[in-house]
Amino acid sequence: EKFPGLVHWRVPVCNSAAPLESDFDMIVKTLVGTAINTPVIVNDQVGLSRATTGCVAACLFKEFQISASFEGLIETVPGVNLSLLKTDKYVMDPTKDTLFRGEFEVVKELIATMKDGAAAKNNVDKIIDLNGTPKTGGTGIKQLRENIAESKLSYEIMDDAAQAFLKTKIMDNIQKYFYLIVFAGYIREAAAAARETIEADKKAAVALPSSGKCSIPATELKIGKTFAAFMEENAGLRALIDTGKGNLQWERDIPAASLANLESLAAKDFQGNLGKIIHDIYQTAHVMFGDMPQGDHKKRAKYRFASKTIMRILPAAQKGEVEKLIEGKKMTMDLYEILGKCTWVQPK
Repeated sequence: EKFPGLVHWRVPVCNSAAPLESDFDMIVKTLVGTAINTPVIVNDQVGLSRATTGCVAACLFKEFQISASFEGLIETVPGVNLSLLKTDKYVMDPTKDTLFRGEFEVVKELIATMKDGAAAKNNVDKIIDLNGTPKTGGTGIKQLRENIAESKLSYEIMDDAAQAFLKTKIMDNIQKYFYLIVFAGYIREAAAAARETIEADKKAAVALPSSGKCSIPATELKIGKTFAAFMEENAGLRALIDTGKGNLQWERDIPAASLANLESLAAKDFQGNLGKIIHDIYQTAHVMFGDMPQGDHKKRAKYRFASKTIMRILPAAQKGEVEKLIEGKKMTMDLYEILGKCTWVQPK
């Protein structure tokens, strides 16, 4: 009674994982037939990841309405720079790290595989930034793309249990980003189809005399194919994301020369060269993590690297003993614990 015309629709989307194909179709079905200026309210329990994902999907649908309904009309206005109205021309800051730009290996494969893949990614990136935090030009509180890169940086400083959880979350969010790009490609295809498939008896009413192009009212726009059907036609994309979402460099590779030096020192005299070994491990870590800003994150990343590296070069007898203690949960893979075990001498 207070809100006549309000349509409520619940879409049961997981927190981190990508919406299901049917979830995208629920959103589209709810929005088809709405006016171009119809407000869309998106809400979830917390107002972070799921709400932002819903906002991006709703904005992509608005792109469909604008493209299918007004493109012909806009072209009749003298002096309008049409390229300014297209989000598929969006260019991100080239100085940003590749992960912050969403250039994951599986996404690069998608762009090369899907029709107009680069334009679809540009569409999504622009809308993600607008729905993101103020530092990326948005008015929201969640940056769906850059949050993946931030989580990846945090991954390097976590313990094993936390890494297992975070790795799953990162892959889920890459899958979500992937599906949003695919959904943008679907929307672009739907917009082109909607402009061309107007019934003959209605075309005269919406055709513009100056150009012959159609300007179809947004409320009359139809989408002839579901997103699920689109994915059936492009089933290879499902396999691509399933196998490619984990294609990240989860650990930094120690330079081969540095590793060979450490292994040589350990093989010659582990106890006698221990001071030199620790020095060289941290010297290598200083170079490897030079891109990280100073602070606790960098210290923890270097310490974790040192712990894993000392374990890697331990002499066989000591390594086997330490591995048994770690497996039995009597110690952890911690640099000081490992050194303590390897240097402790039974009192006489």
